[in-house]
Amino acid sequence: MLQENNNCVIDTEMRDIMGKSVYIAEKPSVAQEFAKALHVNFTRKDGYLEGGDHIVTWCVGHLVTMSYPDAYDPNLKRWSFDTLPFIPKEFKYEVIPAVAKQFNIVKDILTRDDVEYIYVCTDSGREGEYIYRLVEQMIGVKNKDRKRVWIDSQTEEEIQRGIREAKDEKEYDSLADSAYLRAKEDYLIGINFSRLLSIIYGKKVAKEINEEKASISIGRVMTCVLGMVVSREREIRNFVKTKYYKIIGEFGNDDGTFKAEWKVNDKSKMFESTKLYNESGFKKEEDAKEFIKGLAGKKAIITELKKSKQKENAPLLFNLAEIQNECTKRFKIKPDETLEIIQNLYEKKLVTYPRTDARVISTAVAKVITKNLNGIAKGFKDEEIQQYLKKMSQEKYSTDLLKTKYVNDSKITDHYALIPTGQGFENYDKLPDLQKNVYRLIVKRFLAIFYPPAEYNKVSVTIEVENGQNKEEFSCSGKVCLNPGYLEALKGKSTESTQNVDKTQENADDEVDSLAILAELKKGKEVDVINYETKEAQTNPPTRYNSGSMILAMENAGKLIEDEELREQIKGAGIGTSATRAEIMKKLERIQYIQINDKTQIITPTQKGEIIYDIVNNSMPDMLNPKLTASWEKGLDMVAKKEIQSDEFMGKLEKYIHSKFNRLVVKY
Repeated sequence: MLQENNNCVIDTEMRDIMGKSVYIAEKPSVAQEFAKALHVNFTRKDGYLEGGDHIVTWCVGHLVTMSYPDAYDPNLKRWSFDTLPFIPKEFKYEVIPAVAKQFNIVKDILTRDDVEYIYVCTDSGREGEYIYRLVEQMIGVKNKDRKRVWIDSQTEEEIQRGIREAKDEKEYDSLADSAYLRAKEDYLIGINFSRLLSIIYGKKVAKEINEEKASISIGRVMTCVLGMVVSREREIRNFVKTKYYKIIGEFGNDDGTFKAEWKVNDKSKMFESTKLYNESGFKKEEDAKEFIKGLAGKKAIITELKKSKQKENAPLLFNLAEIQNECTKRFKIKPDETLEIIQNLYEKKLVTYPRTDARVISTAVAKVITKNLNGIAKGFKDEEIQQYLKKMSQEKYSTDLLKTKYVNDSKITDHYALIPTGQGFENYDKLPDLQKNVYRLIVKRFLAIFYPPAEYNKVSVTIEVENGQNKEEFSCSGKVCLNPGYLEALKGKSTESTQNVDKTQENADDEVDSLAILAELKKGKEVDVINYETKEAQTNPPTRYNSGSMILAMENAGKLIEDEELREQIKGAGIGTSATRAEIMKKLERIQYIQINDKTQIITPTQKGEIIYDIVNNSMPDMLNPKLTASWEKGLDMVAKKEIQSDEFMGKLEKYIHSKFNRLVVKY
């Protein structure tokens, strides 16, 4: 058990044991936070800190990587059919030359005779686990008691809890298995299919892009994302805009007028007519005008009137994908920039772990959530945020979240949602403005869940107009906000640069007037017909992905679902992980398969990207299918959860590679 004694945190269970404890973090800055949390008088040495029975050291990201094929056999450096597919029985690994010095420091520490305990403090996720396991494997660590520290933020109390509750590293073996398999899968698909397609089609690509030679880069996730971008671009390119004509009726009484739109129904004269483009529009304007003539002088009766009050709760909390999408919309920055910002906020103790898929918090966190709120109230000197907190206090808003949609243990895997810790404010003033704005965005989303629902009045009206033996229907609805509720905290009087904010109040006065008129109507009563007119409309092509909406589409296996609540409900296996999606887009841009507009963040394919897409589509089209990529990701998740064995996953992967080669080589 960890306890403080003379300003030093010591482990009472190790009191009488001579062995030292090593804490190995993923990077130097994180190691520094662990050192502070231990309250030990450390001496700084080359690549580590040491004090008493404690040693803190670090990786610098990956220290070890998988070896290229020529490390197995120099002949494999040359790309040829004869050496493919390349599937080694045992994989080779090597120390990355640029960080060899730090690897050797870590190696010396972990193999010291006086070291008995190793606390694995790399990032609490699949990739963090992989970083440590590679180091341990390369060193050949033996006869040490290994513990896993799993934390959700870098606050001192959370680090101390993580050390105190550290589990045996063996409990994370299945997560490590999943991490190794993910790397092997990416390696085997990347090397084998990049080489194969380059051998077959490289000269063709080079000729089309006017280069001397060209290689083709294939990736399990990367190629799928390229497919999504090119497919969408071609949908837009091939889209033909079609005009059609709606009919708008203006109705009213002495109190005022309102407009309603015609829509075909089974009693309509136009039911199943070939003159219609869709249920509310005509193909030709003259047909629409001719239809209007038939309505002249006919009575208009209110046949349906629905009045309701609607309540709308605050959205769920941010996960990484949602905050990346929001930052792309608001600040026009790329997802990898957002991740970099939030990673920095995490390391500055301001927010919880960034690489999370969850949008809810755990029951345990919900029970102590007032710590976060009180921390913000006492430490965050932001006038707008303080006003929201003051209102929460004055109105006595509940802070009990336990029975709300924001708490759900079953929807949390590694980490809960991204929320402010209520700490780290000593670091806030030094942050660049953009990072401050991103932090405020997270705080406001967090505070919104404690506010009451937004309340609306809604009125829906259906008007029936006789048309000979037929009956035509016009309908409209109005909605006005009675109480902004959570919107006050979420939207607020934001000072941040928001070039793409919804203008919800633009037509507010007109909406209120219209609603007032609709609310006074009576079912069964006649209303005056003021006018009928045609209104030109047209079909629109699908929108291009931007870098934020692509992240959401990847999270939902290729489907871009605009509705936030629905997005959360159907979320399943995604493409890539929260930790890798931004980097995949960055790579596609770097190898010039896609381009991302710096101002709008709109993604379009390059000529080269489209050529690669066509090659893959003609040779192995399932690599472009998000469902296949998502199924591989699901398989990795099943390994991590011990639902299937590593051997089963690896067997299916090897079978897939062999089957593709057999078809492609024969075809070639």
